[in-house]
Amino acid sequence: MESHSHSSDFSQLRRRANLSIDELADRLGFSARTIYRWDRGEGVPRTAALHYLRSVVDSVRSIGQELETFRFIDLFAGIGGLRRGFEPLGGKCVYTSEWNKFSKVTYLANYRCEDEIDGDITQVDVNDIPEHDVLLAGFPCQPFSIAGVSKKNALNKPHGFRCEAQGTLFFDVARIIEAHRPRAFVLENVKNLVNHDKGRTFRVIHRTLTEDLRYRVYWKVLDARSWVPQHRERIFVVGFREPNGFDFDDLEVPSVINGPNLGAVLHPEDGSEDSEEPYTVGPEARVADKYTLSDHLWSYLQSYAEKHRAAGNGFGFGLVGREDVSRTLSARYHKDGSEILVAQELGNPRRLTPRECARLMGFDSPSGREFTIPVSDTQAYRQFGNSVVVPCVAAVARLMAPWLEIPEPAGIAFRQQRLPLHG
Repeated sequence: MESHSHSSDFSQLRRRANLSIDELADRLGFSARTIYRWDRGEGVPRTAALHYLRSVVDSVRSIGQELETFRFIDLFAGIGGLRRGFEPLGGKCVYTSEWNKFSKVTYLANYRCEDEIDGDITQVDVNDIPEHDVLLAGFPCQPFSIAGVSKKNALNKPHGFRCEAQGTLFFDVARIIEAHRPRAFVLENVKNLVNHDKGRTFRVIHRTLTEDLRYRVYWKVLDARSWVPQHRERIFVVGFREPNGFDFDDLEVPSVINGPNLGAVLHPEDGSEDSEEPYTVGPEARVADKYTLSDHLWSYLQSYAEKHRAAGNGFGFGLVGREDVSRTLSARYHKDGSEILVAQELGNPRRLTPRECARLMGFDSPSGREFTIPVSDTQAYRQFGNSVVVPCVAAVARLMAPWLEIPEPAGIAFRQQRLPLHG
């Protein structure tokens, strides 16, 4: 029990210190393999390593209190996945917008908001949004109605993003960027944004950001599999107001070969973690029976999969074990859980619990429970399925950090120093 607690502390502290496995291995003098084992809860980390991480976290925290390194706004915030990647770098969230009332409940349970969360961003006056350095937005993808510029000119009508993006939620992102001219922005969306509407949607977005708003724009599709045991491809669009040396090719992406498997995030069900009702119960913290599929639903899913298999289609449930990697967790997971079903030794498979979803999305450290889940299972599944993978966002944030005027934390004087931990 104590070993598990130390390992959970280690992983949580490493994330809060914003250190990769390789960076920490270099500083502590251990192999990356050893650090990775500690991070996954395999073995007891050295006490000195825990002390070091705490000192780094304390330094980052004190700097965040004493200095306002950068201000950011969180649009289409959901449950704060983008915020969770940028706030540990010393950023201060000065404005949040999210329309879903249940997502607001979860957001307010996990983050400090100096003002009320705004709802419908389309009704917000840009002058009511505080000045900020970085804009974060995981905006929904909508079709764009594109009309020729020459035709608009002939009719003496406006063109550019005010015409082409009008009526879409991206228009609201663009008008805020135009009004406030933040130093940088990060937009996140589904991988298919690039091909949406035969590529026209992304062309409008790219042209708006580069030609109309005059930002240097970079984009990359990332698979969260490098950070968590889930295949989840999302596009990140990064923009800077001023030229700099940013390059997505410099992004540190962990090898998928050594990536975590589902065993790192599933409830161990052996008493090594405390029970957390309603997700786990009893002295061994077994997953509650309500997450196991009924005979009727399990029979239906098997018949559905067999029907499509016979027709040569690939539709059907995704059955996984502790050594596997899951499909993408979707917002509709609450319906039947079919995309990620966990095999059990006895009986029918089960759904993930919301706590396991929090870990799978990186809101919790592996085997952790730091994130507060104040809503029903149905709402929790929707919220995690609609969100971003936090470690993936954090990696993008660290890559952007040199151009966000983030000072190096005082405790990072250890950067070139290996600590004598092997004695």
